Amino acid sequence: MPWEHFSHQADMGIRGHGASKEEAFEQAALALTAVITDLEKVEPLTSVTVRREDMDDELLFAEWINALVYEMATRKMLFSRFRVAFAGHGLIGEAWGEPVDVGKHQPAVEVKGATYTGLQVRREPGGEWVAQCVVDV
Repeated sequence: MPWEHFSHQADMGIRGHGASKEEAFEQAALALTAVITDLEKVEPLTSVTVRREDMDDELLFAEWINALVYEMATRKMLFSRFRVAFAGHGLIGEAWGEPVDVGKHQPAVEVKGATYTGLQVRREPGGEWVAQCVVDV
C-alpha cells in the first residue's frame, strides 16, 4: 500500500510507504490530500515548488507537510501529484494541483498542520521507507 491513514483520537494520521525516502514523502503527501478530498477529483494542472531544510529527517518531513498545508491554504489549492528530491540537509518538492472547487472537490475537513505525534521517518528491515505523522484537523 503506497499510502494510508491511521486513526488518532480526533485527528488523522498520514503514512507514506516507498522504495525510497523520496517516494515515502510523496506518498504521505497524497495521504494528506486524501484526508481532505477524493484524490481522483484533483487535477494536477499547476505546479508549486517547496524548499525546506532541516538536519533531522523527521523534522524535515513535518516541514514538508506543513509547507504543503500552507500552500493549500494561501493559494486555495489542492494537490494530487508530488515529486521530492533531497539535496544535502534539505528537500526540493514539487506539488501539482488545482484551485479548490467546493462543488467538485467537496472538502471534508481543513488540515491545520502536521504534529510531532507519531512522527517517524524510518527504513524498514526489508528496505521500504515509511514517513508518517498525525495531522491536526
